[in-house]
Amino acid sequence: MGKITVIGIGPGSIADMTPRAHEAINKADTIAGYNTYIKLIEPLLKNKNIIGTGMMQEIDRCQMAIDEAVKGHKVAVVSSGDSGVYGMAGLVLELLLRLSVKDRPEVDIIPGISAVNAAAAVLGAPLMHDFAVISLSDLLTPWELIKKRAAFAAQGDFVIALYNPKSRKRVEHIEEIRQILLQYKDALTPVGIVRAATRNNESVTISDLGNFTKENIDMFSLVIIGNSNTYVEDNFIITPRGYKI
Repeated sequence: MGKITVIGIGPGSIADMTPRAHEAINKADTIAGYNTYIKLIEPLLKNKNIIGTGMMQEIDRCQMAIDEAVKGHKVAVVSSGDSGVYGMAGLVLELLLRLSVKDRPEVDIIPGISAVNAAAAVLGAPLMHDFAVISLSDLLTPWELIKKRAAFAAQGDFVIALYNPKSRKRVEHIEEIRQILLQYKDALTPVGIVRAATRNNESVTISDLGNFTKENIDMFSLVIIGNSNTYVEDNFIITPRGYKI
Protein backbone atom coordinates (compact mmCIF):
# COMPACT_ATOMS: atom_id res chain seq x y z
CA MET A 1 0.00 0.00 0.00
CA GLY A 2 1.27 3.47 -0.85
CA LYS A 3 1.00 6.74 1.00
CA ILE A 4 -0.79 10.01 0.35
CA THR A 5 0.59 13.20 1.86
CA VAL A 6 -1.46 16.39 1.78
CA ILE A 7 0.90 19.35 1.73
CA GLY A 8 0.48 23.08 2.24
CA ILE A 9 3.18 24.59 0.03
CA GLY A 10 2.85 28.07 1.55
CA PRO A 11 1.78 31.32 -0.10
CA GLY A 12 3.84 30.95 -3.28
CA SER A 13 7.55 31.48 -2.77
CA ILE A 14 9.55 28.26 -2.34
CA ALA A 15 11.50 30.15 0.34
CA ASP A 16 8.30 30.23 2.41
CA MET A 17 7.70 26.46 2.13
CA THR A 18 8.41 24.54 5.33
CA PRO A 19 11.34 22.10 5.33
CA ARG A 20 8.89 19.29 6.14
CA ALA A 21 6.77 20.12 3.08
CA HIS A 22 9.89 20.33 0.93
CA GLU A 23 11.08 16.92 2.12
CA ALA A 24 7.66 15.31 1.52
CA ILE A 25 7.60 16.57 -2.08
CA ASN A 26 11.11 15.20 -2.63
CA LYS A 27 10.06 11.76 -1.35
CA ALA A 28 6.86 11.57 -3.44
CA ASP A 29 6.87 9.94 -6.88
CA THR A 30 3.54 11.52 -7.88
CA ILE A 31 2.37 15.12 -7.34
CA ALA A 32 -1.28 16.15 -7.66
CA GLY A 33 -2.48 19.74 -7.62
CA TYR A 34 -4.23 22.64 -9.28
CA ASN A 35 -2.21 23.58 -12.36
CA THR A 36 -1.34 27.04 -10.99
CA TYR A 37 0.10 25.54 -7.80
CA ILE A 38 2.01 22.88 -9.73
CA LYS A 39 3.68 25.68 -11.66
CA LEU A 40 4.71 27.41 -8.41
CA ILE A 41 6.80 24.38 -7.38
CA GLU A 42 7.97 23.38 -10.86
CA PRO A 43 11.71 23.42 -9.91
CA LEU A 44 11.00 20.61 -7.40
CA LEU A 45 9.16 18.30 -9.79
CA LYS A 46 11.90 16.76 -11.94
CA ASN A 47 11.13 13.09 -12.75
CA LYS A 48 7.78 13.20 -10.90
CA ASN A 49 4.49 11.89 -12.28
CA ILE A 50 2.13 14.89 -12.36
CA ILE A 51 -1.64 14.92 -11.87
CA GLY A 52 -2.60 18.51 -12.68
CA THR A 53 -6.14 19.78 -13.26
CA GLY A 54 -7.97 23.09 -13.44
CA MET A 55 -10.40 24.75 -11.04
CA MET A 56 -13.65 22.93 -10.17
CA GLN A 57 -11.98 19.55 -10.76
CA GLU A 58 -10.89 19.08 -7.15
CA ILE A 59 -12.85 15.87 -6.51
CA ASP A 60 -11.53 14.17 -9.67
CA ARG A 61 -7.97 15.28 -8.89
CA CYS A 62 -8.02 14.03 -5.30
CA GLN A 63 -9.66 10.75 -6.33
CA MET A 64 -6.94 10.19 -8.95
CA ALA A 65 -4.32 10.89 -6.27
CA ILE A 66 -5.90 8.36 -3.90
CA ASP A 67 -6.15 5.77 -6.68
CA GLU A 68 -2.41 6.12 -7.29
CA ALA A 69 -1.67 5.74 -3.56
CA VAL A 70 -3.84 2.61 -3.43
CA LYS A 71 -1.71 1.18 -6.26
CA GLY A 72 1.37 1.65 -4.07
CA HIS A 73 2.68 5.05 -5.11
CA LYS A 74 3.91 7.80 -2.79
CA VAL A 75 1.58 10.66 -3.70
CA ALA A 76 1.69 14.30 -2.61
CA VAL A 77 -1.44 16.43 -2.97
CA VAL A 78 -0.40 20.08 -2.88
CA SER A 79 -2.44 23.12 -1.90
CA SER A 80 -1.26 26.70 -1.70
CA GLY A 81 -1.05 28.14 1.80
CA ASP A 82 -2.18 25.57 4.35
CA SER A 83 -3.90 22.43 3.04
CA GLY A 84 -6.44 22.65 5.88
CA VAL A 85 -7.46 26.26 5.11
CA TYR A 86 -9.59 26.22 1.94
CA GLY A 87 -7.21 23.48 0.72
CA MET A 88 -7.50 19.77 -0.08
CA ALA A 89 -6.96 18.16 3.35
CA GLY A 90 -10.66 17.82 4.15
CA LEU A 91 -11.64 16.49 0.72
CA VAL A 92 -8.84 13.91 0.70
CA LEU A 93 -9.90 12.64 4.14
CA GLU A 94 -13.57 12.50 3.12
CA LEU A 95 -12.70 10.42 0.05
CA LEU A 96 -10.29 8.17 1.95
CA LEU A 97 -12.87 7.38 4.61
CA ARG A 98 -15.15 5.95 1.92
CA LEU A 99 -12.63 3.14 1.50
CA SER A 100 -12.60 0.15 3.83
CA VAL A 101 -9.86 0.30 6.44
CA LYS A 102 -7.87 -2.49 4.79
CA ASP A 103 -7.85 -0.64 1.46
CA ARG A 104 -6.83 2.80 2.78
CA PRO A 105 -3.31 4.05 2.08
CA GLU A 106 -1.41 5.73 4.87
CA VAL A 107 -2.17 9.44 5.06
CA ASP A 108 -0.23 12.40 6.44
CA ILE A 109 -1.11 16.11 6.48
CA ILE A 110 1.67 18.70 6.50
CA PRO A 111 0.75 22.29 7.42
CA GLY A 112 1.90 25.35 5.51
CA ILE A 113 2.04 29.12 5.90
CA SER A 114 -1.39 30.39 4.94
CA ALA A 115 -1.98 33.42 2.72
CA VAL A 116 -3.54 35.29 5.64
CA ASN A 117 -0.35 34.89 7.68
CA ALA A 118 1.84 35.92 4.74
CA ALA A 119 -0.29 38.99 3.98
CA ALA A 120 -0.38 40.02 7.63
CA ALA A 121 3.41 39.89 7.84
CA VAL A 122 3.68 42.13 4.78
CA LEU A 123 1.30 44.68 6.32
CA GLY A 124 2.87 44.72 9.79
CA ALA A 125 0.85 43.16 12.61
CA PRO A 126 -2.89 43.43 11.86
CA LEU A 127 -3.80 40.01 13.33
CA MET A 128 -2.48 40.56 16.86
CA HIS A 129 -5.97 40.09 18.31
CA ASP A 130 -8.99 37.91 17.56
CA PHE A 131 -9.76 37.64 13.88
CA ALA A 132 -12.16 35.95 11.48
CA VAL A 133 -11.34 34.57 8.03
CA ILE A 134 -14.11 34.62 5.42
CA SER A 135 -13.99 33.55 1.77
CA LEU A 136 -16.25 35.57 -0.53
CA SER A 137 -16.41 32.74 -3.09
CA ASP A 138 -19.97 31.48 -3.30
CA LEU A 139 -19.15 28.44 -5.45
CA LEU A 140 -19.45 26.10 -2.44
CA THR A 141 -21.09 28.36 0.17
CA PRO A 142 -24.41 30.23 -0.23
CA TRP A 143 -23.93 33.99 -0.59
CA GLU A 144 -26.55 34.73 2.05
CA LEU A 145 -24.59 32.68 4.60
CA ILE A 146 -21.35 34.49 3.70
CA LYS A 147 -23.03 37.86 4.29
CA LYS A 148 -24.44 36.64 7.62
CA ARG A 149 -20.99 35.53 8.78
CA ALA A 150 -19.45 38.87 7.76
CA ALA A 151 -22.13 40.79 9.67
CA PHE A 152 -21.62 38.77 12.86
CA ALA A 153 -17.83 39.09 12.62
CA ALA A 154 -18.20 42.86 12.28
CA GLN A 155 -20.60 43.03 15.23
CA GLY A 156 -18.02 41.14 17.30
CA ASP A 157 -15.33 43.69 16.38
CA PHE A 158 -13.13 40.98 14.88
CA VAL A 159 -10.32 41.84 12.52
CA ILE A 160 -11.66 40.32 9.28
CA ALA A 161 -9.55 38.72 6.56
CA LEU A 162 -11.24 38.21 3.20
CA TYR A 163 -10.11 35.43 0.86
CA ASN A 164 -11.24 35.38 -2.80
CA PRO A 165 -12.49 38.97 -2.56
CA LYS A 166 -13.22 39.50 -6.24
CA SER A 167 -13.16 37.65 -9.57
CA ARG A 168 -13.98 38.46 -13.17
CA LYS A 169 -17.48 37.00 -12.74
CA ARG A 170 -18.00 38.11 -9.12
CA VAL A 171 -17.34 41.84 -9.02
CA GLU A 172 -20.04 43.19 -6.69
CA HIS A 173 -19.67 40.92 -3.64
CA ILE A 174 -16.80 42.91 -2.13
CA GLU A 175 -18.84 46.15 -2.28
CA GLU A 176 -21.82 44.43 -0.70
CA ILE A 177 -19.60 43.19 2.13
CA ARG A 178 -18.16 46.70 2.58
CA GLN A 179 -21.68 48.08 3.01
CA ILE A 180 -22.47 45.42 5.62
CA LEU A 181 -19.28 46.12 7.58
CA LEU A 182 -19.93 49.86 7.54
CA GLN A 183 -23.03 49.23 9.63
CA TYR A 184 -20.77 48.13 12.52
CA LYS A 185 -17.28 49.53 11.82
CA ASP A 186 -16.01 53.08 11.38
CA ALA A 187 -15.33 54.20 7.80
CA LEU A 188 -11.76 55.09 8.84
CA THR A 189 -10.99 51.51 9.95
CA PRO A 190 -7.65 50.57 8.33
CA VAL A 191 -7.73 48.08 5.46
CA GLY A 192 -4.72 46.33 3.95
CA ILE A 193 -4.77 44.74 0.50
CA VAL A 194 -1.93 42.38 -0.37
CA ARG A 195 -1.81 40.92 -3.84
CA ALA A 196 0.36 37.87 -4.61
CA ALA A 197 1.91 37.81 -1.12
CA THR A 198 5.55 36.60 -1.17
CA ARG A 199 5.53 36.14 -4.96
CA ASN A 200 7.60 38.14 -7.46
CA ASN A 201 4.68 40.42 -8.35
CA GLU A 202 3.64 41.16 -4.75
CA SER A 203 1.91 44.51 -4.19
CA VAL A 204 0.60 46.24 -1.08
CA THR A 205 -2.08 48.88 -0.64
CA ILE A 206 -3.23 50.50 2.60
CA SER A 207 -6.65 52.13 2.58
CA ASP A 208 -9.69 52.37 4.85
CA LEU A 209 -13.12 50.81 5.03
CA GLY A 210 -14.74 53.81 3.42
CA ASN A 211 -12.61 53.65 0.28
CA PHE A 212 -10.81 50.31 -0.17
CA THR A 213 -13.06 48.95 -2.93
CA LYS A 214 -11.74 51.73 -5.21
CA GLU A 215 -8.37 49.92 -5.22
CA ASN A 216 -7.21 47.10 -7.51
CA ILE A 217 -8.55 43.86 -5.99
CA ASP A 218 -8.73 40.42 -7.62
CA MET A 219 -8.62 36.69 -6.84
CA PHE A 220 -4.91 36.92 -6.00
CA SER A 221 -5.61 39.57 -3.35
CA LEU A 222 -6.14 39.12 0.36
CA VAL A 223 -7.94 41.89 2.23
CA ILE A 224 -7.49 42.49 5.97
CA ILE A 225 -9.91 44.87 7.73
CA GLY A 226 -8.96 46.04 11.22
CA ASN A 227 -10.92 46.15 14.46
CA SER A 228 -11.84 49.30 16.40
CA ASN A 229 -8.30 49.59 17.84
CA THR A 230 -6.33 48.96 14.65
CA TYR A 231 -4.21 51.88 13.42
CA VAL A 232 -1.70 52.78 10.71
CA GLU A 233 1.71 54.29 11.42
CA ASP A 234 4.70 54.56 9.05
CA ASN A 235 2.92 52.23 6.60
CA PHE A 236 2.48 49.49 9.20
CA ILE A 237 -1.00 48.28 10.14
CA ILE A 238 -1.03 47.39 13.83
CA THR A 239 -3.79 45.85 15.91
CA PRO A 240 -2.74 46.25 19.57
CA ARG A 241 -3.13 43.17 21.72
CA GLY A 242 -3.41 45.31 24.85
CA TYR A 243 0.12 45.60 26.18
CA LYS A 244 0.64 48.77 28.28
CA ILE A 245 3.77 50.47 26.89
